[in-house]
Amino acid sequence: MTFSDESLRLPSAAIPDGCHDWTTARAADWSAALPPRWTFLRVRRAVAAGLATLVLCVGALVAMAGGLWPFVAAGFAVYVLWVLARPELVWVGAPLLLFALAAEASSKSWALTALGVVVVLGSWALVAVRLRARGEQVRRALEAAGGVTAPVPGADAPVRRGQLLFVLGFVALGLAVLTGSTAGLWGAAEDQEGAWSATVFLAGLGATALTSAWLGRQRAVALRGAAVPVLRVLVRDDAQGSTEVYAADDLAAERPLFTVELTSFDEDDEDDEQGAEDEVEEGAVDDDELQRVLLGLDDDTLGPVREAVLYGAPFDGAEVLVVSADEDPEQPPLTEWSAGPVRPLLPDAGRRRVAKHREQAADSLQLELRGRELAEQQAAVGQVRRWRAGWLDWLATAFLVQWGLWLVWGWFDEPGFSSWTVAFIPLLGLYGAVRVPMKLAWRVTADGSGVWVTGLRGPHHVPWDDLRFVRRRSVELKIDWQDGGWAVSAPRWTWLQRRRGLTHPYDALAAELTAMRLDATLRPTGESSAADRGRPVWPVAAVLAVVWVVALVAAR
Repeated sequence: MTFSDESLRLPSAAIPDGCHDWTTARAADWSAALPPRWTFLRVRRAVAAGLATLVLCVGALVAMAGGLWPFVAAGFAVYVLWVLARPELVWVGAPLLLFALAAEASSKSWALTALGVVVVLGSWALVAVRLRARGEQVRRALEAAGGVTAPVPGADAPVRRGQLLFVLGFVALGLAVLTGSTAGLWGAAEDQEGAWSATVFLAGLGATALTSAWLGRQRAVALRGAAVPVLRVLVRDDAQGSTEVYAADDLAAERPLFTVELTSFDEDDEDDEQGAEDEVEEGAVDDDELQRVLLGLDDDTLGPVREAVLYGAPFDGAEVLVVSADEDPEQPPLTEWSAGPVRPLLPDAGRRRVAKHREQAADSLQLELRGRELAEQQAAVGQVRRWRAGWLDWLATAFLVQWGLWLVWGWFDEPGFSSWTVAFIPLLGLYGAVRVPMKLAWRVTADGSGVWVTGLRGPHHVPWDDLRFVRRRSVELKIDWQDGGWAVSAPRWTWLQRRRGLTHPYDALAAELTAMRLDATLRPTGESSAADRGRPVWPVAAVLAVVWVVALVAAR
């Protein structure tokens, strides 16, 4: 990844007449209208989902102990999700929760009820501040556009925004109906309380997905309905698949204004689908182009800075359309609709994001150099190169086994088994029986013919020409080839590694193997033996599974 003062140029024909640059000064004025950080302006989806799940678990335990109605317990979990990810729904959720708390106040602890009321009212006020700021964001964006508007390209194309969310919403509602209709079949009263909590939570998730789909679709339709404000900006694709938007004169990409997920233009999609059908009929599918697309989906580097035109006034939660220069200068401009809402970045957050990009770029470059150096050393020797599980993998496995045994011990310590416990414990043990030997005995071997990776049934051979990429992403090491993939995970502490100057074993493996993949002269020349490649792990997995089943039968 490099930071350049040169951006890919957008053809003048793709820029509406009179379209103004969204300058740094104008963009800073727009950012000044954003609500404070404490309004939960930008919370990662994983964090929002994790907090909602944590609240659900705590609420379910309190409900089982008789401290809350299951409806209120699950309602709080859904409400947390709304506050963090879908603030528009808080206007409905907050009054409902307050009504439910008031209805059960006479039979529940006053301290718990008071705490719930304070949480609801406080979060409601935070959301009100966040939503009110949207109007000022729109006004300042319109000022920056200077009254220049233009119709969006392809306004007559079918609106596909929200289709997936509609499906997910109805699936969640179906699961809620199923769970609620079978809640009375659970043996213990506590399990029935938990089933009703799950029912309400699933119903809330379904309502959230459906509302998000409806809002996104309505805003996308409104964007097509009339001429909209246009602004010249710069864009760049980040490593997570989102698009970062910058001021038009921020050539060094120092301060992203917001991110938005984009999807290909509808009419182009239809043309591509029709073209693909024609190619299949003629037997002329371009495998190289498909390979390029698939590699792009897994690319973890930043894209180049590109000139673009932004259609629509941006605000927190807005729908927009972006026409940008293609990374390939021989291709026409890209026209992409937002597949998710605009997510603004506060100035400090934007600068930290760029600083993180630079640190990651420096780390990646250092790893590439080290990987090539290691590969050159091995190539000089000409031996087979082997990697295997180390102490981090053993530590991760120990935590996994300890957690599983602790969980199962807690269930066995209960006076009786519930139906879901009886069904879940054997499945948990069988999963562990497969994962434990894989995590402890994985092995990757590189020789002159390709790469060998550990599998349940034995080592799998991947020719060098079939190897697509090897990379570490988060806690996972992933090796991908044309017909499949392989992955293993272990703990990672980025801050500690950077502070101590340490290199994660997965990073070193990925860097060295990538150097071999890209440069044939760095590959080992020898041929590996059966002992080098490792052995099948299914016999160990089978033994562990049998031991687990025998232990369960004996415990019963």
